[in-house]
Amino acid sequence: MRHSVKGRKLGRTASHRSALLNALTTSLLKHKRIKTTEAKAKEARTFVEKLITKAKRNDLHVRRQVMSLIHDKDVVNELFSEIIPKIGERPGGYTRVVKLGNRNGDAAAMAILELVDYNDVANKKAEEHKAKRELKAKDKADKKGSDSIEEATVVEEKTSKKSK
Repeated sequence: MRHSVKGRKLGRTASHRSALLNALTTSLLKHKRIKTTEAKAKEARTFVEKLITKAKRNDLHVRRQVMSLIHDKDVVNELFSEIIPKIGERPGGYTRVVKLGNRNGDAAAMAILELVDYNDVANKKAEEHKAKRELKAKDKADKKGSDSIEEATVVEEKTSKKSK
């Protein structure tokens, strides 16, 4: 019986599991949004929520505790200088898990884990990607259109020579 047993094993040893959660946390804090399996996202969510709540105290001891979990100094500095001030007085619920459906290869349930206050970052990236895709399609259409115009002029020249 699993009474009072919290957390998921994720098919890993304890050290591998903690390394995985540290890596997921680092990626989430760096990119503000990550795509992973649903089980990993739900487990990482609790880990990140506790870490951010602890980091809101913002003193040397907490900074060292966070550094023991996240080994990237840039990410730790970003956490304390950008993420914590933006979160402000939010009493929890810093992350969101959005279910995506199953992965094609192995039918694993996929999800996006994202920081709640950073929707604008994700939306901006999506808009940039969309604009880039539209520009590429427009260039392709222009290129295709200019080729057909050149062919049409060549055809007209040939017919005019034969008629003389």
